[in-house]
Amino acid sequence: MIILHREGAKKLTWAASLLALHCACLAQQPAQDKPFEIQAEVNRVLVEVVVHDKQGHAVEDLRKEEFQIFDNGKPRGVSSFQVEKHCVQTAAVAGGEVAHGTEQSPPQTQTPAPDGMRFILFVFDDLHLSMEDLAHAKASANKMLDQSLSPTDMAAVVSLSGSINSGLTRDHKVLQETIGKLTPRAIYQMKGSECPDIGYYQADQIQNKHDSVALQAAVQMVFSCAPGMDRQRDYELAQRTAEATAMRVVTRSEAEIHGTYSALAAYVKAMNRLPQGGRLMVLVSSGFLAITQEAINEESRLIDAAAQANVTISALDARGLYTTNLDASTASLGSAGAARMQEEMRRNSATSSENPMAELANGTGGSFFHNSNDLLAGFRGLTETPTCVYLLELPLDGIKADGSYHHLKVKLDRRDVDVRARSGYFVPKAGKKK
Repeated sequence: MIILHREGAKKLTWAASLLALHCACLAQQPAQDKPFEIQAEVNRVLVEVVVHDKQGHAVEDLRKEEFQIFDNGKPRGVSSFQVEKHCVQTAAVAGGEVAHGTEQSPPQTQTPAPDGMRFILFVFDDLHLSMEDLAHAKASANKMLDQSLSPTDMAAVVSLSGSINSGLTRDHKVLQETIGKLTPRAIYQMKGSECPDIGYYQADQIQNKHDSVALQAAVQMVFSCAPGMDRQRDYELAQRTAEATAMRVVTRSEAEIHGTYSALAAYVKAMNRLPQGGRLMVLVSSGFLAITQEAINEESRLIDAAAQANVTISALDARGLYTTNLDASTASLGSAGAARMQEEMRRNSATSSENPMAELANGTGGSFFHNSNDLLAGFRGLTETPTCVYLLELPLDGIKADGSYHHLKVKLDRRDVDVRARSGYFVPKAGKKK
């Protein structure tokens, strides 16, 4: 549990009513978590939009009629429009209540925070961070605390697995000590212990996409790690081994991604109970894959939940500038062609694993820092909350509840502006009548 650290003379009157942040340990219940309670209404989708000019300044004078939303390429009307100012000088309480329709969170329970206060939750993805990436991120995060957090900010450091939790505090020493305790916890992964040693992207290509190139690359890896096998006589055995491994990797990875979104949703839900003010989540990760319909559905629900809870999600890719070239331990796959196939799998996996972080940031008005080794600059930029967010409500009247994914595109009747908004949403299938 995250506990609020009270600080002597700085006791706050609302502290007693603050509900603790909580995330169930994924190792204990990886697949039994129910979907997050705050979901997209069957008749609406919330679309948060952040707009900047060429100089990177927020554009704050837009009107409803200037926005155009295209749903699968077709123009759609906007049923509700709200401008949210996230100025750190004043906490916009009423605007948040009106914008987010608080059926699950009545307005009277949302106590306003003191002027200028922000709540920042640093979520370290210890399920996907490598030891090297985590070490780099920890060093940069420790430097950032004293440089980017104001005296009125309250922050917490937590891990995605739920094993690390600092509590909400202004004490930078507590936060730094908690960062020091972070360690990778690959609960679901068995990297290096299987033959062939393939990742989720390649396994999905084999198991679900029936990609012959991906399968061939895996078969070559079987021969490489089992040199006693004959490449002609034992080819069918090697193929069955590759297919069986792919099935195990897919099953394990799908449970891992479900646990990832369940944990993030739990933190968003907990932040919704904090006093109104700036609510910012910074996700620090090496990336993960959301490639099944259910995973993308969970991502869509999470974006809706963050919009309702007035939580901005920003993300930092801790890999920095990464390479997908095979190292000496994995390059000897029997032939140059096999090595090229495997390198292509790694390249596609690495780039695709950025997508969920980018989509969460774009969909909630946050920022995504990637392709740079200057993680300190990344932390500094991500701890800035957007000064202006436009919340558009998209009605779903006439949309079939068939479980399909709808691509969204937000456009403006202005030139030379950068528009960030969610890229789509899932329409849940209609429940069967009893």
